[in-house]
Amino acid sequence: MDYFKKILRFAKPYKKYGFLNIFFNILYALFSALSFAALIPMLDVLFKPEKKVLKEPIYTGMGQLKDYLQDYINYRVTDYSGDDQMKGLVLVIGLVLILFLLKNFFNYAAMYFITFLRNGVLKDVRNRMYQKITELPISYYSEKRKGDVIARITSDVLEIQHSFLSILELIVREPLTIVFTILIMFGISSKLTIFVFIFIPVAGAIISRIGKSLKKKSDRVQKEQGEFLSIVEETLGGLRVIKAFNAESRFYKTFSTSTERFFKFSNKLLNRQNLASPTGEFLGILVIGVLLWFGGKMVLVEKTLDASSFIAYMGLAYNILTPAKAISKASFGVKKGNAAAERVLQVLETENPIVDKEDAMEKTTFDNNIALENISFKYEDEYVLKDFDLNIPKGNTVALVGQSGSGKSTIANLVTRFYDVNNGAISIDGTNIKDISKKSLRNLMGLVTQDSILFNDTVGNNIGMGKENATDDEIIEAAKIANAHEFIALLPNGYDTNIGDSGNKLSGGQKQRISIARAVLKNPPIMILDEATSALDTESERLVQDALEKMMLHRTSIVIAHRLSTIQKADSIVVLQKGKIVEQGTHNELLAKNGVYRKLVEMQSL
Repeated sequence: MDYFKKILRFAKPYKKYGFLNIFFNILYALFSALSFAALIPMLDVLFKPEKKVLKEPIYTGMGQLKDYLQDYINYRVTDYSGDDQMKGLVLVIGLVLILFLLKNFFNYAAMYFITFLRNGVLKDVRNRMYQKITELPISYYSEKRKGDVIARITSDVLEIQHSFLSILELIVREPLTIVFTILIMFGISSKLTIFVFIFIPVAGAIISRIGKSLKKKSDRVQKEQGEFLSIVEETLGGLRVIKAFNAESRFYKTFSTSTERFFKFSNKLLNRQNLASPTGEFLGILVIGVLLWFGGKMVLVEKTLDASSFIAYMGLAYNILTPAKAISKASFGVKKGNAAAERVLQVLETENPIVDKEDAMEKTTFDNNIALENISFKYEDEYVLKDFDLNIPKGNTVALVGQSGSGKSTIANLVTRFYDVNNGAISIDGTNIKDISKKSLRNLMGLVTQDSILFNDTVGNNIGMGKENATDDEIIEAAKIANAHEFIALLPNGYDTNIGDSGNKLSGGQKQRISIARAVLKNPPIMILDEATSALDTESERLVQDALEKMMLHRTSIVIAHRLSTIQKADSIVVLQKGKIVEQGTHNELLAKNGVYRKLVEMQSL
């Protein structure tokens, strides 16, 4: 129940709907019991004329309440009908119909208000999940599969609504229906009601035994769903490679193996769940059968119970079956929902290691330098950077070069605080970036990566991400600086053209220039370029390089490059090997040293 309590915290904003639901459920439960109890006077009037009450009864206390109410209704029916029994029948039928009408109206009102609570909780859990997904550091997603995260925010959250939140409408209504019904049953015959209670624990134990393994089976189903969603996500992301290498059958085999496991797990789960309803119904009918025997004996042999009361009693006993079955089904739902809630709460309760300090400062200007002071960092076990020092003065362009795995992109990830250093410190203008709020830190920086990350939206909206409420003129000006305006103007709808999923309607060079335009529009004092031209052809590279040079003018830039021809104008070139600086200087200074940098240049010149 711990998971259930944690999920219920999301119901706080909707508590007024919860109270209204409880109010109408109480009325529903009361009228549900009364609607069957009202059958007794009707049966007495119809089949026992000698039981007609000609004088208004006198109330003598709570001990005689049942007899008083029964006699009072009989008196009213007798008084109204006189010698015409049909008039009395119509009156009693009318009374029963009104009670059933009110019962169903209150039931609808209760469900009407709980709908707002259930769907409100569903909305808020999803919103909180999405917010948490965007808050968690990039390192979290190097361990988790995207499909599994998608499964948690979709099917697992929906399972919480179907299982956990569905019991909210039962939590008051069904137990109260049972309580009110049992109270009236005790009023009719305490002996018969005590006999019923002998069988209820037995039935409950059998049903509970069926539901014990539901959480475990449900957990396996939901994990497998996350597995095949991950395969779908990877397939869509790498469809070109799959087709190029004729690997469709291989991926189909992986996917079908996962869905086969999902098929088997789902069958076991649903068959166990489906067993609950017929088992519960049979046990309920078994109790009714035993009641018929025991109660029939009291009516026919012992003469301790009259027939009309016994018939109404049987109606009340059957009235317990429906809520009892609903409670039983809800208990299965809780077990099944436990697995889904656990998976959702795993994300919601994941601690984010990269958070702002309580007194984090808002830094709005960049005045002096960026300093990496004796920093060390590792992704897992081995250090990628060890005792690394680098000073980047304001207005300078510093290029990082070296072989793959030398730590170039890691420096970009640390400066933007996508990751935190293990040792040492990174400071801007002498202030540790951990003391600066993440939002203001990243507002000082623009990022252009090797993979142009664009979204399924218009060209204008993709560029406009760089600045909130940017005007059309500002977007066009940024596109011109990025050498993108000319090709955008030729698109079918210009800046209103949708560029498709990940910008797949555009070429690599066009996508990269839109990324640059986005960074230009942001107009940050610090620019980070992570191999921004490495995936481009020669002509696109020339256009992009020209755009980059215009963008870096009068800015502090950290450039990570494989193509050394693009960084010859840098103020300082830092050559990295295995996380350490082996050479540093200008292009000409490094060539003159005849060291590692010169070898890299000569290799690319071949």
